Amino acid sequence: MSVQMILLPLFVQVLLTFLVGFYLAILRRKALMGRQTRWQDIALREPNWPKEAMQAANSFANQFELPVLFYVLTILALITKQADLIFVVMAWIFVISRVLQAYVHVTSNYVPWRGIWFAVGCAVLFIMWVIYIVRILTLPWA
Repeated sequence: MSVQMILLPLFVQVLLTFLVGFYLAILRRKALMGRQTRWQDIALREPNWPKEAMQAANSFANQFELPVLFYVLTILALITKQADLIFVVMAWIFVISRVLQAYVHVTSNYVPWRGIWFAVGCAVLFIMWVIYIVRILTLPWA
């Protein structure tokens, strides 16, 4: 696998994080400019934002939870030369599940669908880690 193929899902996940963050900034600016929210009411991180801004904020925060384990695994797999076609396919499944979860989170926020996409991503990432751990622990000693 080429470095580009291995890192492309990671780049898409990073792009997703920025897109959700930019969307959040737009919603918060709109709330402040439209006087739906006063800066005094959110200065200490109080949750006094309109519903859609809170949804986007929660989605943005989610991008710094489970994906951190994905970033670490991708870097480790690349460094140790353990990223193969199976790894890349699973990485894409993880990232696509994250995109779908974020989409649901910032639109309908329908928890059953959001939960399904979270569960898919979590399960795939767990399997990726198990495969990686087994491969590393069973490598012959040089």
